[in-house]
Amino acid sequence: MIGRSDGLFAVSVPSGYRVGDWEVRRPLATGAFSSVYLAHRVGASDDLPAEAALKFLPTGTGTPRQLRHYQDLVRREVELHRSVHRPRLIRMFQTLVVDDAGQPELDGATVLVLERAESSLDALISVVSLVAPAPVPGAPLVLAQVCEGLADLHAAGWVHGDLKPGNVLLMADGSVRLGDFNLAAEMEGTHAYAPAFSTPDYTAPELLWSEIGERGQVIRPSADVWAFGIMAHLLLTGAHPFPGGTPTARRDAVQAYGRGAERMRLSPDLPEPWRQIVRDCLARTHEERAAHPSAALLPRVAAAAASTSPRRRRRPPLLAITAAALVIGALAGFGAGGLREPPGATGYYRCPANSACFFSEKDGKGEMCSWTEASKDWAAGPGRCEWALTQPIRSVFNNANELDPYHALAFFMERDHQRRKGCTSVHAQGNLAGTYMARSHQWLARC
Repeated sequence: MIGRSDGLFAVSVPSGYRVGDWEVRRPLATGAFSSVYLAHRVGASDDLPAEAALKFLPTGTGTPRQLRHYQDLVRREVELHRSVHRPRLIRMFQTLVVDDAGQPELDGATVLVLERAESSLDALISVVSLVAPAPVPGAPLVLAQVCEGLADLHAAGWVHGDLKPGNVLLMADGSVRLGDFNLAAEMEGTHAYAPAFSTPDYTAPELLWSEIGERGQVIRPSADVWAFGIMAHLLLTGAHPFPGGTPTARRDAVQAYGRGAERMRLSPDLPEPWRQIVRDCLARTHEERAAHPSAALLPRVAAAAASTSPRRRRRPPLLAITAAALVIGALAGFGAGGLREPPGATGYYRCPANSACFFSEKDGKGEMCSWTEASKDWAAGPGRCEWALTQPIRSVFNNANELDPYHALAFFMERDHQRRKGCTSVHAQGNLAGTYMARSHQWLARC
């Protein structure tokens, strides 16, 4: 997809941009300080995977104060990746620095080459909650793996500092990884120092009013335990454990609870084996939560997951979760990976999920060419579309993923995205006038 961010991405990187052994293909996610892009390996190294997620941090541009902050975030994340290697933590393969004076907004940026995930827990929650808040299918198994990752992280002497669904990554093999460690902090005895940034919905009460010193905010593993408790309640019931229609309102409720002015009211939908676990994770004070460290929680969480998960599971957890999410999505007209293809599909519904599809006849009939990535030239490369070189396209289907920020489909009369001919919004399908001799296409944030 295109690199133009239209303000959506913290770091804008164009499709096709080369960094080391990698070529950027499309954006995957963004945060306040960094952006992540899917990339394909173009170098010959056998030690690197064919695909990876490239995390760009703008350490070469900005004010001196911003640069010090960005460099500190990079240092934290790189140190953790280099010192801690556990199955439940996302892997880092390389660190690179962009050297490109012709691109001043990228020049000097630090790039982390990371293991590629299929999706995030946050994206899955969004799909499940399209109609109304609801429990996440497969939540007990996900929580067991998240707790395992936390226990590994804490045992290695680190605090995550920003545990939330967006930083829980779902892998293609069905496993779960913790990611995004730029707010992580290494322990110094009983505590660590971290930047005063966190997500309000997952921030422990004591961090909402603690003072910030020269080295940052004092943080302990019990803050991650609090975030795990919030996440467990959300995944298992579909609801936040503290009242409020906005993060600000919920933060105020957490503050009142932390000061003893309010009681915590767990949802009646929370399964019984999980009630005491969540209650212990959401104890008011650090001292109370410290009695239930992640290592002690892990066997309890594993037992609760075993008692509340379907028996005889034949598929990896992620595949089962994804299948359930797609069923829910289909009820609303689409799934997490685009519109589903019915058995024996014909016409438009031959188009694979997450794809742009063009047809030689009206109504999705005739020959079809499809791509998941942008193409600069339909006449070249593995996505060569033979029939479109001599005849017009007569219908089109944009079967992209609505959760992807770049899901509008533009097509062009010439290669290299020159002379734009048309643009279709996500899930749009329809006939064209018969004069569209397209030669390239591109993904956009909007038409």
